[in-house]
Amino acid sequence: MEYLYEDAKTIYESFLRGRRITGDGKFLGARTGPNREYVWSSYNEIYDRVQAFGSGLFQLGVEPGQKTNLWVVADLACQMFSMVTVALYDTLGSDAVTYIINLCEITTVVCDTAARVQLLVDSKGKLPALKTIIMVEELTEQLSESAEKAGLKIMAFSQVEPPKPSDLCTICFTSGTTGDPKGVMLTHLNMAGNTGAIVERISKLHHYKSDDTHLSYLPLAHMYERYNLMCQMTHGGHVGFYSRDIKLLFDDFQALKPTQFTAVPRLLNKIRDKVITGVQGSKVKSALLNMALKSKLAEVRRGIIRKDSIWDKLVFHKIQALLGGRVQFVAVTSAPLSKHVFDFARCAFGCLVMEGWGQTEVTGASTVQLPGDPEPGQVGCPVACNYIKLIDVPDMDCYAKDGKGEVCVKGTNVTSGYYRNPEKTKDLFTADGWLRTGDIGIIQSNGTLQIVDRRKHIFKLSQGEYLAPERIEGIYCRSMYVQQCFVDGDSLKSRCVAVVVPDPDVVMMWAANNNRPQDITQLCQDEVLKDVILQDMLEFGKTAQLKGFEQVLDIALEPEPFSVEAGLLTPTFKNKRTQLRKHFAHQVAALYAKHKD
Repeated sequence: MEYLYEDAKTIYESFLRGRRITGDGKFLGARTGPNREYVWSSYNEIYDRVQAFGSGLFQLGVEPGQKTNLWVVADLACQMFSMVTVALYDTLGSDAVTYIINLCEITTVVCDTAARVQLLVDSKGKLPALKTIIMVEELTEQLSESAEKAGLKIMAFSQVEPPKPSDLCTICFTSGTTGDPKGVMLTHLNMAGNTGAIVERISKLHHYKSDDTHLSYLPLAHMYERYNLMCQMTHGGHVGFYSRDIKLLFDDFQALKPTQFTAVPRLLNKIRDKVITGVQGSKVKSALLNMALKSKLAEVRRGIIRKDSIWDKLVFHKIQALLGGRVQFVAVTSAPLSKHVFDFARCAFGCLVMEGWGQTEVTGASTVQLPGDPEPGQVGCPVACNYIKLIDVPDMDCYAKDGKGEVCVKGTNVTSGYYRNPEKTKDLFTADGWLRTGDIGIIQSNGTLQIVDRRKHIFKLSQGEYLAPERIEGIYCRSMYVQQCFVDGDSLKSRCVAVVVPDPDVVMMWAANNNRPQDITQLCQDEVLKDVILQDMLEFGKTAQLKGFEQVLDIALEPEPFSVEAGLLTPTFKNKRTQLRKHFAHQVAALYAKHKD
């Protein structure tokens, strides 16, 4: 499949299609804080702003083919005038941003805050190509003078021809854990093909409509969130942005009342943990929840998805209300999701919940579960725009003939390579032109794909056994005590160890019941609590049939959560293993020294 609709072969055509459907209806919405309503801009209003902004860029000398870092209105303006966008995460750091701007020879950058503008002004000496900064916030005289002294033109946000499907649309830099970020080149055909294939898969049970509303809280530089935006605007749907404070996310849900959203495992784990913790003190409530889950899961296994059962009225309506009460479809992406959290979401949400797998190099998703497939623990089969196959990884004892190996992809959605990086591009593809994803997968008996771990994350222990840390972390995070987990090992050791961030609500409850101080830092030094958490983790490992060498030898408790701001998580909340290994090197060494393993 190359595209789903004849009139939506590029991002800009997709926007025009949505405008024809919805016109003066809602397109983009935002709110400025709690207890406030969403304020909406229509498709026609955004079209006018896109035209004005795109024309302004053209007057500035940003020609077709040049790269600019813009969002939503700005991004669409670039597509209208055949300009190429470069997506920058603000968490990449100044060195990485400088590297990307220079690599892509970016001449114009749009910034949303004065702090980010000042960062560019201060770095002008290292940015020879940069000429213009466009400021989203109100422009101050002081900032204008500072930019002019640095030789930069600065202006306010308020201040030709459509692209072809084969034209370069965007360069999306991966938030890599080692070395410089790599710029993935994606065409309009990549974007349209991937969007069309995912919609085609989902539409077997959920049809996108012009009255659909999506809650956007993932970074817009993330390809799957850009898919969400493109999907909604292709069908004339609405996109509401979260309040930029993750603590207010559930307030945003209740204010927006979305019909669909993308969930990362961390969010679903948090919802489930809060429900489990909330009924823990009552045998009646616990029994009722277990009965409700058992009954609803039996329906899910038979392909029945609903939110009007007796169990929805008695138990699950509060969870559904937490998400606004209108959710019809949830896509799970970013990282593996444990089976019982997946089952919990399907039962509690009373809607279609599907897991997919992909990466930036395949424009988002390569496989998505078949609608109605009741089996958790797998990411479905290929969508219509691509093929997948496994190749041997002999040094890890993975062979395609046994249904296990590195996952490779070929199709409409596959990138042509990394921008100005021929060496990495060469490494990206096999000799016969298949993209190497770096993920180790298993083809299951029903033809679906299970992702085991990243090839580069898997390490060998001293006895020669291979360990997949991401899978083990996912299992341990099922414990109500565990908010985050980092599993690490050493090729000279026979067991792995872990650094665990405990769930503060759960451990505070434990502290109150065990006459311990209500201080998370002190509790992380409590050996009794540590042993309670370790034993609970090991029990979950045993239930998941982890082998002896896969179970952790010991753990260290860490009061401070891993965060994107600290450089320990990617913008989609995945562990950045290299940074975590450096950050917790002392704790890991101390654990091994303690056991002299």
